Amino acid sequence: MPLPHERPFRFGAALHVPGTRDQWLDKCRKAEALGYDTISVPDHLGMPGPFPTIMLAAEVTERVRLGTYMLNANFYRPALLAREIATTDLLIGGRLEVGIGAGHAKPEFELAGLPYGSGRDRVEGLGRMVSELRVLFTHPDMQPQPAQRPSPPMMIAGRGDRLLTLAAREADIIGFNGAASSQHDKGGLPTFAAFDAVAERVDFARSALGERIGEVEFNSAVVAVIVTNDRRSGLEKVEQFAPHLSLEERAEVPGLLVGTVQEIADKLRKNRERLGFSYITVLEPGLEAMAPVIELLRGQ
Repeated sequence: MPLPHERPFRFGAALHVPGTRDQWLDKCRKAEALGYDTISVPDHLGMPGPFPTIMLAAEVTERVRLGTYMLNANFYRPALLAREIATTDLLIGGRLEVGIGAGHAKPEFELAGLPYGSGRDRVEGLGRMVSELRVLFTHPDMQPQPAQRPSPPMMIAGRGDRLLTLAAREADIIGFNGAASSQHDKGGLPTFAAFDAVAERVDFARSALGERIGEVEFNSAVVAVIVTNDRRSGLEKVEQFAPHLSLEERAEVPGLLVGTVQEIADKLRKNRERLGFSYITVLEPGLEAMAPVIELLRGQ
């Protein structure tokens, strides 16, 4: 099996802006036409539910895989979530990818009437969920069963030692969000770490993977894409994501893609070689800006 840095690029679009039925269908058609390989949806209160939106996306797309980015494991009971995943995968013809995490937005737990718990509590809850899902998907009495056997591919994303150790043991895809810390400001996006800090987290995951290194794909979340000939000005525009970093350090942050199409493509190749990031997920604001980069890197 190929090592992470040897895998061809895949590109995902994480669509998270609420809208009407027609707006959602148009976005899904557009993402597929622009060359994305996956369309994924979040799991946050205040946004559309993930499984209905995936089902609707399947009706107007043919090629792309469809997924969650990311389910909050601590919102669910295992048997109920297993039913939703299996039903969705079955009805969309085996195109589902399951991104799942521990949850980070405390206000959402409070709104849902659920205990937030410590970081350890939430990671342990995620671990129990993943283990039970694996058992349920292979149980002979499980109905319905997912189209993909033994289960749809599962992504686990995060940055802490406990979470990355869990991901190394259980995940088909490990997601690296590039956060500078585990604390999100009021449930929003974190500030982003410098390249060396992200590389240290990747190296930790590689070590934890051991012999599984060839079985697992590495995903990188991209929060901003600015195609420009004036790279300095573009980097100033993304200061909110890494205010503690210099312009030169900000330019190296994996989750910030700023420059010409060629410069962005070169950065992605570098990140794949050093970090193993072959699967790139772009948040919705960067959907169209990323298209020429995808075209340039297609098949590489």
